[in-house]
Amino acid sequence: MILHVYFARRFFMTFLGMAGVFLLIISSIDLVEQLRRFAGADATFPDIMALTLLNTPTTFAAMLPLIMILAAIAFFLGMARSSEMVVTRAAGRSAMRALLAPLAVTLAIGVLSIAVLNPIVAATSKAFENRSDALRGQNSVLSLGSSGLWLRQGDAAGQTVIRAQATNLDGTRLEQVTFMTFSPDGTPALRINATSAQLEAGAWLLRDVKSWPLRADTIAEAAARTMPQTSIASTLTADQIRNSFGTPSSIPIWQLPAFIERLRAAGFSAQRHQVWLHSQIALPAFLIAMVLIGATFTMRHQRGSRTGLMVLFAVLLAFFVYFVRNFAQVLGENGDLPAVLAAWTPPLAAIALSLGALLHNEDG
Repeated sequence: MILHVYFARRFFMTFLGMAGVFLLIISSIDLVEQLRRFAGADATFPDIMALTLLNTPTTFAAMLPLIMILAAIAFFLGMARSSEMVVTRAAGRSAMRALLAPLAVTLAIGVLSIAVLNPIVAATSKAFENRSDALRGQNSVLSLGSSGLWLRQGDAAGQTVIRAQATNLDGTRLEQVTFMTFSPDGTPALRINATSAQLEAGAWLLRDVKSWPLRADTIAEAAARTMPQTSIASTLTADQIRNSFGTPSSIPIWQLPAFIERLRAAGFSAQRHQVWLHSQIALPAFLIAMVLIGATFTMRHQRGSRTGLMVLFAVLLAFFVYFVRNFAQVLGENGDLPAVLAAWTPPLAAIALSLGALLHNEDG
């Protein structure tokens, strides 16, 4: 038990050191990138620093598997060079049992990344998007709630709030829709109900329309009009509507299931968010796969130039698994693979192959 605690503490300290180095590198690179992106905007240095701090957790979370494989390689190389693993084997403990403590620490880090890091990333990435849009003079035009789909458009003549019960995949066709127009001073000016609204070039085309003027000197129902169709000028585009969802990473994992249900109820495809949800749940398994890959190549006693070769093989295999994971997620987002299969197959396959190689090296 004491040996397991020692291995766990040493592996955790190695991981913390590697994570600290990467945090410093990530923040420095991101600071330069934000300075480049907002060089022409009216952004002060405190604004750039705030953007850097908000974007760093997102980048750190994306690089967590790379940090884990490098921490595993550093840990097992240190154990091999100090002959601690040789002493452990000589004491009657197998190398597979010595892996239990690092794997337990890795599992705990994976669970903490879901429970703690994921909500932090969601909050900071959303704040980063909002602050970036504000500096560029852009705003989100779409919101999903339990009461339906909400859109906003406007110009110098006033603002229009749009509510719909359902929509198509790209948000260009709305069903059971209400348009509420406000004057520049914020007072309601016009309400329009329609059974459907189609976004054309520069306008919404409404069908089965009923409109009510909302002037103070007019009885709205008495002045109401019905017409088979009409059009309302719009500055929205399909790309603006789709981009207003933001990234799945901006939604905490605990809120993703409910958000996915709202997406489906509104008529949008939730495949991208479904894949992201399963990939986050599978993150501890993927981190375990990274540790096992590192152990496969660096756990045995290394001599001479072979050490560098084994480290190179471990890093290349880790990058290959990372690439396969991202490729599977792209296939899942495109609907070519089920979300569960796209998220779970790469880490489980990597774990199985690494365990097979370890068992062959130790007992084969």
